[in-house]
Amino acid sequence: MKVVNIYEAKAKLSEYLDLAAAGERVLISKRNQPVAELRALPAARVDPRPIGQATGRLTVPPAFFDPLPDDVVSSFSGEEDPGGREAARLARVAEHPPRYRAGGGRGRSR
Repeated sequence: MKVVNIYEAKAKLSEYLDLAAAGERVLISKRNQPVAELRALPAARVDPRPIGQATGRLTVPPAFFDPLPDDVVSSFSGEEDPGGREAARLARVAEHPPRYRAGGGRGRSR
């Protein structure tokens, strides 16, 4: 491991990048206190991932393909239920609460 100060790291950055790419770690210090470590990243995958490695480990039951119940479908489409309460409650879940500011909402708050 090579230890350098910030000034030297700025002056010879390309040299230290080459060292890091070769596998050496470079420790960058500020007033003899380590602040950063320069090292190579692991090599990126270049070959494609194999397909079908989970074959036989997952089974989809036939009920998965059955139609959804009407109440579930209506909750996705926004249709109201007979009472109207459940759909109204679900619609309010995604709303943001109102924002109140002190001082009547005039001027900038600091």
